[in-house]
Amino acid sequence: MPDTPSLYDWVGGREALLGLTTEFYRRVALDPVLAPVFGHMDPEHPAHVADFIGEVLGGPTLYDPSGHGHVRMIGHHLNRHLTEAQRRRWFDLLLDTADAVGMADDAEFRSAFVGYLEWGSRLAVINSQPGVELPPSSPMPKWTWGAPGGPYIPGTA
Repeated sequence: MPDTPSLYDWVGGREALLGLTTEFYRRVALDPVLAPVFGHMDPEHPAHVADFIGEVLGGPTLYDPSGHGHVRMIGHHLNRHLTEAQRRRWFDLLLDTADAVGMADDAEFRSAFVGYLEWGSRLAVINSQPGVELPPSSPMPKWTWGAPGGPYIPGTA
């Protein structure tokens, strides 16, 4: 459908993603599993993550306009030695925060969002292990609606 909104537009754009990441990283700082991993993060970290997720969801190229955003993100995870327990806690806390801030919760959006978070967080763990090297290039992931035709809008089907 030509007028199907991007996931980025559907969720509410940068403002909604920044609200999510700001609240999420506030919670992360209080979490005994995640605080040790993220305790040293720059105060701008929530904005950078919001911009990265926004780009993945079809928004503007704000994270790294040079076109090397995915390589840059991979580089942030090298040699961090992330564990599955940390990944799972990150994933669960992000979804809990999405609910708390009132992020779009329709099935089609959440399916696509959860799909990206699962994929991305598992790559972060893989790329954080010893011996992983930064790739010379890696295209920015682009996530879209998982169901054919985009979101379900009641009364239109």
